Amino acid sequence: MSVNSENTKAQMRKGVLELCILSILSQGDAYPTEIIDKLKETKLVVVEGTLYPLLTRLKNTGLLAYRWEESTSGPPRKYYKLTEIGEQYLKEVQLSWFDLVDVVNKTIRKV
Repeated sequence: MSVNSENTKAQMRKGVLELCILSILSQGDAYPTEIIDKLKETKLVVVEGTLYPLLTRLKNTGLLAYRWEESTSGPPRKYYKLTEIGEQYLKEVQLSWFDLVDVVNKTIRKV
């Protein structure tokens, strides 16, 4: 049996992607290319094909809203922002994340 750690790493990144996107948007409105660039800066590489469906799902659940803004260098851009519900949700998920990281760190340090 061959074990591929790349698949495990990819699954972990997918699991935290929503948290990372919401955290980026908590710092201010952004359009998808900006979100991708900010994720790349942290070595969390995401392609548009992954990002757009996630943004749509977050919008449909009421966590995000968007507006169109004219661009001087092309077509209008869709800027996403956190809603009030999204801000509260992010706070709750961040607390859960910190708890999970703490538990995982305690567990893997004992192994």
